[in-house]
Amino acid sequence: MPLFSQTITDFWRAQFLNGDVLYSDEVFTVAINPDLDEDSRVMVLETADGRVMAVLTPVLADKAGLDQRQDLSESIFRRKLNEAGVTLHGADYVFYFSEAEKNVLLQEHLEGDLRQLTEQDEAVFSEFESSASEQDLDDAYVELGHWAVFGSFEQDRLVSAASMYPWEDSQIADLGVLTLTSFRGKGHARKVVRSICKHAYDQGYEPQYRCQLDNQASVSLAKAAGLTLFGKWDVVSPDSTD
Repeated sequence: MPLFSQTITDFWRAQFLNGDVLYSDEVFTVAINPDLDEDSRVMVLETADGRVMAVLTPVLADKAGLDQRQDLSESIFRRKLNEAGVTLHGADYVFYFSEAEKNVLLQEHLEGDLRQLTEQDEAVFSEFESSASEQDLDDAYVELGHWAVFGSFEQDRLVSAASMYPWEDSQIADLGVLTLTSFRGKGHARKVVRSICKHAYDQGYEPQYRCQLDNQASVSLAKAAGLTLFGKWDVVSPDSTD
C-alpha cells in the first residue's frame, strides 16, 4: 500500500512537473512552467524522503541564469535565486493522512461534545473569536464561512474550531484549527481535526494540514491527530524584489 493517496501524489506532481524539466538527478529536479501564477512563480517542495523539486517561470529562470548545460543542486539553485533578487517566503510543513491512518480514522467514532457548525452558530462563533488573540486568528485562518467548519465544546462554550476550504481547485481540503488558550492540552484540537478530516473524506476530499516550521505546538498537534509529514513547501515571497 502506498503511503499517501494517488490524489495527493498526482496533485504535487502536476504542480512541479507540468512543464519542461530543466535538470533532474536522484535528489533534485527543476522544471520550467510558463503557466505559473504570479504568486507561485517559483516553488520548492522537499518531500519527507529528502527529494527536492523546484519549478519556476521562464522569465525567472533566465534572470537566475539557469540553463540546461549546468549541473545543479538545491544549494546552487537557491544561491542563483538569491543573486537574482528572488526571495522565498519561508517553508511550511505539509501533512496528510497516510492510507493506513485514513482507514483508522474512517472507522473511528469520536467521543465528546463535537459537531459541525453552520451559519446558525454565528453568535457562538463570534464569542469564540472575541476570546482569541488577533495573532492566533490570523495564524489559524478559521472562518465560519468556509466550506466546512467543526467545533468542540466545553460546558456549552465553543473552545476549539477547525475550518476547511478546497485547495487550488483540487480534491484536497486545506484546514486551519484554533483552540482558545486556556483550553489547550485537553485534546479538543485533536478531536476537532479528526472530525473535520473524517467529514472531508466523506465528501471525497483529502485533508491537508499546513503549519510553519517553527510552530512546535502545531507540529505536535498534526502528529497527535494521526497525520504524517509529506514535505516542506515554499513559494516566492510577496516582498521579493525580482
